[in-house]
Amino acid sequence: MLHINDLTYRIGGRTLFDKASIAIPAGHKAGLVGRNGTGKTTLFRLILGDLAADDGSLNVRPRMRIGTVAQEAPSGAQSLLDSVLAADTERSGLLIEAETAHDPTRIADIHTRLADIDAHTAPARAAAILAGLGFDDAAQGRPCSEFSGGWRMRVALAAVLFSAPDLLLLDEPTNHLDLEATMWLESYLAAWPGTLLVISHDRTLLNVAVDEIVHLQAQKMTRYAGGYDRFENTRRERLANESKMRTKQLAEQSRIQSFIDRFKAKATKAKQAQSRVKMLEKMKPIASVMEERTVEFDFPTPDALPPPLITLDAAVAGYEEGNPILQGLNQRIDMDDRIALIGANGNGKSTLVKLLSDRLQPMAGKIIKSSKLRVGYFAQHQTEELNVASTPFQEMASRMPSAPEHRVRAQLGRFAFGSDLADNAIAKLSGGEKARLLFALMTIDKPHILLLDEPTNHLDVDSREALVHALNAYEGAVILVSHDPHLVELVADRLWLVDKGGCAPFDGDLGDYRQYLLDARRGGRAEKNKNGGGKVNRKQARKERAEARANSTDQRGAAKAAEKNLEKLEKKKADLEAKLADPKVYEGSTAGLMELQVKLSDIKSQLAKAEEAWLAAEEKIAKA
Repeated sequence: MLHINDLTYRIGGRTLFDKASIAIPAGHKAGLVGRNGTGKTTLFRLILGDLAADDGSLNVRPRMRIGTVAQEAPSGAQSLLDSVLAADTERSGLLIEAETAHDPTRIADIHTRLADIDAHTAPARAAAILAGLGFDDAAQGRPCSEFSGGWRMRVALAAVLFSAPDLLLLDEPTNHLDLEATMWLESYLAAWPGTLLVISHDRTLLNVAVDEIVHLQAQKMTRYAGGYDRFENTRRERLANESKMRTKQLAEQSRIQSFIDRFKAKATKAKQAQSRVKMLEKMKPIASVMEERTVEFDFPTPDALPPPLITLDAAVAGYEEGNPILQGLNQRIDMDDRIALIGANGNGKSTLVKLLSDRLQPMAGKIIKSSKLRVGYFAQHQTEELNVASTPFQEMASRMPSAPEHRVRAQLGRFAFGSDLADNAIAKLSGGEKARLLFALMTIDKPHILLLDEPTNHLDVDSREALVHALNAYEGAVILVSHDPHLVELVADRLWLVDKGGCAPFDGDLGDYRQYLLDARRGGRAEKNKNGGGKVNRKQARKERAEARANSTDQRGAAKAAEKNLEKLEKKKADLEAKLADPKVYEGSTAGLMELQVKLSDIKSQLAKAEEAWLAAEEKIAKA
């Protein structure tokens, strides 16, 4: 499907790829990972032909359709649904030609082709994708021009998913999504039947949606079987083995050199010494393990305050008088609280955070805070408030006017700002570095509570992991809004659902919330079918349930057989993944490696069908 051979590419005198090679077989789904600046997005541009390689080759299968999210979001008077449908250019062209064609043979060919590509189901498929990305039926009929840039980027994502290309390239697809849409996208990509290459810093997405990881490091590309967690474990073991081998080799070299130094001048040992010189020359050096510098965060410990830190008493929040977004807020926040706000974008999560941070005053009711309370606030778009012409040191010094220079630099150092970054213009910082600067600025006065609105948008996987560790070590309260399930699961111990103009505790974890969303969608479809299908015949319903119970024995047998098949396939999958996780397999023949990967892909396909069969059988039993 995609073969990259000895790729070399330089930009501005800097080498991004140096004789790098990788192959992505058809039907495989790979996550592209690496530190910011290693060339992930550049690789996509090389594959798309927007850039030309200095050396080497990038080969794709002839007539292969490559899909990627358009850089410019759709706009204009066209509805969201029509914008997505237009992405299938073959269908659109055939429908237009069908209106004007006169030749009976051509008309027959057009309708045959429309049937082959399931053109009649296209509106339903497009609507389902838009619904998964957060657009209800009413929104799908509205023009693109009525939506903000972030929402229109979701439409662009929906369009490329609907077009079903042979090779799908996605660059940080969750950046414009909320947690709900991110969860949907994970499931959608996991079932994606084509070839996928996705750049993402979302650890959960990389564990759920892909079956291999391509790691960019030291101008090379290395492929690992499995999701991100397996990649991390395999790579850690590989680095440890290389370190041991290098230590062993250095000891052997030292021993041989000692023999040479000791006996090279003695005639009786000269030949032996000379042979050891040749042995030493032929010994291939094992490269020193050079781990990339890991970013660390360090949130300062706040002074203790008696509970509660914040109390909301029948508070109402909004931006326009008479048009509240949230009402009846009756919440309490204590020093040891770790709370994640969940709910679709537009329901008021950011509004609630602004209310807690004093960026917004209540329209009614009360918000009561401790007189000594200090709040650290990370806004989703707060990077725009930085003075990009200044340096991190100047920005920090302006917030600490009476502090000596060493204290200013110490605060920056808590968030990995050495002198090289601290004295550079903010305009030259990456998105992740600007985010780290904001963490440094918001924690100057040792806040008692951290209010974090999408803090990971520009952080890579390692920086996100460092943030998790720092938040778990922090001794104050945390209120978190994030589309990163991994961050939410590891940091928050309570969920508040912001929905339908209010906020209430959600009883359960993210797994329960996923099920809640699935049930809500199924309920919506059931209600829609019910409203369109007239009154339910209760007598007929009772008869159907009785027949279902009569068949329950057969159904239970089918469910048991499906479960056994599922267990058998799971074992085969685990065995294959274990083989592919062994670094030695990549030192053998390419044909053997490809055979294992093809087998794994087949097993995964069988496993998906087996799971569907088992779930269908269990659902029939539950309904009986």
